[in-house]
Amino acid sequence: RSFSFAREISYRTSRWPSGGCRVRLVVRRQATEKSVTLSPTTFAVNPNHSSFEWALASYPTRTMTTPTTVIVALDWTPNGNHLGFYVAKDRGFYKDAGLDVRLVSPHDAAYAGSYLEPDAENPSPGKYVTPCSKVADGSAHFGVNSPEGVVGWNTSGPERPRLKAVAALLFDRNTSAIVTLKSSGIDAPNKLDGCKYASYAARFEGRIVQKMIQADGGVGEFNETTPPMLGIWNTLLNGEADATWVFSQWEGCEAKLKNVELNAFPVCDYGMPYAYAPCLCAHPDWLVGNPETARAFLDATARGYKIASEDPIAAAEILVRVARTENDGHAVNPELAKASALYLQNKMIGPSGVWGVMEQRVWDDYLKWLWDAGLLTDGAQSRHPDSGKTFSLDDLRAGKAGNKIPLDQVPTVFTNDYLPTV
Repeated sequence: RSFSFAREISYRTSRWPSGGCRVRLVVRRQATEKSVTLSPTTFAVNPNHSSFEWALASYPTRTMTTPTTVIVALDWTPNGNHLGFYVAKDRGFYKDAGLDVRLVSPHDAAYAGSYLEPDAENPSPGKYVTPCSKVADGSAHFGVNSPEGVVGWNTSGPERPRLKAVAALLFDRNTSAIVTLKSSGIDAPNKLDGCKYASYAARFEGRIVQKMIQADGGVGEFNETTPPMLGIWNTLLNGEADATWVFSQWEGCEAKLKNVELNAFPVCDYGMPYAYAPCLCAHPDWLVGNPETARAFLDATARGYKIASEDPIAAAEILVRVARTENDGHAVNPELAKASALYLQNKMIGPSGVWGVMEQRVWDDYLKWLWDAGLLTDGAQSRHPDSGKTFSLDDLRAGKAGNKIPLDQVPTVFTNDYLPTV
């Protein structure tokens, strides 16, 4: 194995009955180190004396480099979807790969105005910050996003990079749902007509919800509001909204723990062949320039998700503990973490046995559905629409969404090239 050592190495020996001896090395480390790989023939031990000679002269040494920093912008505060990242960090998988991985939660002040309500302590930075906007500007190397978000980045104007999905965090694609309070009586999507939907203000989101309503026999007319994202769930609980889109593994589990009864409309149950949610994205230029870093990170992350799927209780405990230190003291409810991990246990890794793998068919079906439904247009959402290339959310749902994008002009939106193969 490889040992790091510096100026002092001490050893102890003890005789074996056969005349050989056992050598115990105690390595004292310092800031500047060198490493060398030792094999059984690297040192010779004189069985008649408590001493040994270490033959290092013929072995080259290398100066250890500073770990490569990798920043991951999470799509939500730490939750079950992120278990593999936290397990990999806790178990030292990233460190062993020479990586210093930092997991950034959107409760960070940089997200004021998007995820957070701006205030005197956290004023708006002047731009709408999302995990993938951080990947686009280089302040993060990976970002967690929805499949419609991935499509959005690949079908926007030339000023935006074509961010690629590089891994599916979950193999199961039906773990999110539109939900209402059971007490509301809105027990089917067609009853959402005329209701208030709390939106994440994404380009395709409102129109996807509209198509779900229409698939269930409704008209698809509703009011789309855009509170700060981390407060959306509370708008439903507090009666300020009639419906919103949630992850069943988190808000769904939280509702059960709080004895809040929900009506849930899973997204794949109403005609939409949804793609992988959530998925991990990266900038294509960074991937080309840093392929080994990308592979090392994804390999270590895959190991984290494998452990999470095999021992969800331990993974939940890691999430709770590591989030405190990694995310500025953020407190994850231990019971919620456990419920989420158990819910996801069989939803992380598919039949291939390899975490993260995506199928071409899944993305093709999803893109074809978006195109057939008339959603694949070049109009982008904006809080200050110009009715040329940018539109309000109400405009988008009304069909004022720019020109339809030919399906054959949509670039490839994902790659499995950086994932482990076994």
